[in-house]
Amino acid sequence: MKPVAIIGGGITGLSAAYNLKQRGIPVVLLEASQRVGGVIQSIRRDGYLAEFGPNSILETSPVVSFLVRDLGLDSRRIYSNPPAEKRYLVRGKKPVAIPNSAVGFLTTPLFSIPAKLRVLAEPFIPSAPAEVEESIAQFVQRRLGQEFLDYAIDPLVAGIYAGNPHQLSVTQAFPKLHALEQRYRSLFLGQFLGARARKRSGEVSKQSAKKFSFDDGLQVLIDTLQSRLAGEIHTNTPIDGLERTENGWSVELGSTSIECSAVMLALPSHKIASLAIRTEPKLEITPLARVYYPPVASVMLGFRRADVTHPLDGFGMLIPEKEGFNILGALFSSSLFPQRAPEGEVAITCYIGGARAPELPLKSSEELAAIAAKDLQTILGIRGQPTFQHVAVFRKAIPQYNLGFGKFRALMSDMEMKAPGLFVAGHARDGISLSDSIVSGYNTVGRIQTYLTSSRKSGAAVQHSMAA
Repeated sequence: MKPVAIIGGGITGLSAAYNLKQRGIPVVLLEASQRVGGVIQSIRRDGYLAEFGPNSILETSPVVSFLVRDLGLDSRRIYSNPPAEKRYLVRGKKPVAIPNSAVGFLTTPLFSIPAKLRVLAEPFIPSAPAEVEESIAQFVQRRLGQEFLDYAIDPLVAGIYAGNPHQLSVTQAFPKLHALEQRYRSLFLGQFLGARARKRSGEVSKQSAKKFSFDDGLQVLIDTLQSRLAGEIHTNTPIDGLERTENGWSVELGSTSIECSAVMLALPSHKIASLAIRTEPKLEITPLARVYYPPVASVMLGFRRADVTHPLDGFGMLIPEKEGFNILGALFSSSLFPQRAPEGEVAITCYIGGARAPELPLKSSEELAAIAAKDLQTILGIRGQPTFQHVAVFRKAIPQYNLGFGKFRALMSDMEMKAPGLFVAGHARDGISLSDSIVSGYNTVGRIQTYLTSSRKSGAAVQHSMAA
């Protein structure tokens, strides 16, 4: 059997390649850069463990747990510290704990009495027509009110997508919210009545899913996948083009080519748009270049524990745009997982930029560290200067599932329909979290196997007919 070619060595491509190999399907993974893992990268320096991109994985699907177990990483997996479940929102320039119960919501200073009454009225708000596409801001204003949008959803959107709630599509970026309204007429009723269906599926909501990493950071997952795929991975291997052939696909690499049974694209939208793909009929892929990926900077700072007034007793804090700070939010990294900072010190990871302030990540590392330190000093009562800093900038960070994004998803589905054996996976269409990407890789492998089985049966039938 000719191999399946996977283009792109991020977590989607790696997990898909591993799953193909486990199923006995030959695979070759081609990565243009010098390393695999994409935005996932961990380093240890001066007693700190810093992540370049994501800091944890959400255990939202049995697929994620299966991958960890199958790789033999259970003993190295570390779940977040139980106290780190507490989360903060900044209001009045100070962090306020987010309530985790109905009683807590009624007594929290985060929202005014009129705002609380407006939220409690949500079950009585009629649902919108299913065909109407709203922004998440329009959806929340209609169902929960303006103050809840400003001080809950706006910072949440910044924390997840680094996005703009007035631009993100509720049906594309938060499809489960839209589905709850359409099925149950109410978000509150949907959370309660939909619990049984979620339990049957084995899926866990992102709000209640366990968070985990590994003893040496998320790099452990990448290194393990790479070691299991040592013979199948080719780094520093940009492709020149793809061509649909009579017997599959040809992946062009300079003066050579690889003949493949199928091709999986595990790439950002703009990189898919730049590919030379020769098929009949011709594929229209250039519109994918219009998917917006704003720049984001990750800034990890270390401080002496004695210099930080706040107890840092939680996951981190989200910051509404109305509060006027430059950082989108911060993770209390050394509270989240052990051994992220030396004894007597703490680590805090801030995020800067996104759709809220795309110009900021273009500043120098020193400027970004100073921006983050200034905001943290105000919010958390930090007195001293940072003892450690690590800055990573992603110029095209997170795809924005904005209003109209459905046409890009439809275009990718159209690519697969018009060019059999070509598959698209990853955050370009299937969700932006690490768990989403892993699930996307596994689900796409299932579709690839179905395609290969069908192709073999068709070929066998043709041979039988010719022999007869």
